[in-house]
Amino acid sequence: MALFYVNHKELAPADYRGGALSIGNFDGVHRGHAALMAEARRQARARGGPAVALTFDPHPLQLLRPASFQPVLTTLPDRAVLLQAVGADHVMVLRTTPELLQLSAANFFRTVILEQLAARALVEGPNFAFGHKRAGTIETLRQLCGRASIELTILPPVVHEGRPVSSSRVRQALERGAVGEAATLMGHPYRLRGQVVAGQRRGRTLGFPTANLAQVPTLIPGNGVYAVRAYVADKSWPGAANIGPNPTFGEEERKVEIHLIGFSGDLLGQELALDFLDRLRDTRPFPSAGQLVEQLRQDVAQARKIGSSQ
Repeated sequence: MALFYVNHKELAPADYRGGALSIGNFDGVHRGHAALMAEARRQARARGGPAVALTFDPHPLQLLRPASFQPVLTTLPDRAVLLQAVGADHVMVLRTTPELLQLSAANFFRTVILEQLAARALVEGPNFAFGHKRAGTIETLRQLCGRASIELTILPPVVHEGRPVSSSRVRQALERGAVGEAATLMGHPYRLRGQVVAGQRRGRTLGFPTANLAQVPTLIPGNGVYAVRAYVADKSWPGAANIGPNPTFGEEERKVEIHLIGFSGDLLGQELALDFLDRLRDTRPFPSAGQLVEQLRQDVAQARKIGSSQ
């Protein structure tokens, strides 16, 4: 799905206008976001227009509070694909600039929602905020929509195990290594992308060659050994991924290494995507290389079973 980038002074293409709109960062595209887009699609179909997800690049926090900004959960291209899968006809990316961030709530509403997209319906959650310093509340939005004869739908949070589903909750699960919990909250496995770079080739000497990932733009889950599904171009393999140091050999650097089960060939320089399926165990030191190899055999057998069933 192509992403359409625009600044706040430009008109959106004709086929983006006159429909139902949902605005947000949509990081992780979790089940709450899916509910917003499903409702936006329903509203759009009732009006004969498109369902549009409006997001931002860069993330506003990168400009407002760069020191507190954390890696995102999804790249923009992946976010667009996921948003389309849950109901968006179009994903529009508003370029985040200091000028955009200075717009008052009323000016943002007029410039973006009315003039740029000519929205006829809005769908948001109860904690939505917009405009300079996020001064525009959901009540502000309700008043502005009423004056403009735009239908506003406020959806309650999606709740899982008594708590609202949120991007921060997904992030917390991933930082603990609870990738199964994160997948439940998102409605899909967590995906990581990176470029394969040269490593020390120690895995090859042990009989389990690995691809080492670098230039990872999103959050890396907590240390551990995971069952994954690995994707290169249009092919995929089950795999076992290790995140963290290699204490058996005294290496303290945190790395992402993946053994692709059944793969042979050279991946150096290629982009690799990983879907995290389950956490197998903690990373830990082993008394000898032989004991490590035996554990790796068990890890690979378990990862093969999990990955082949997905």
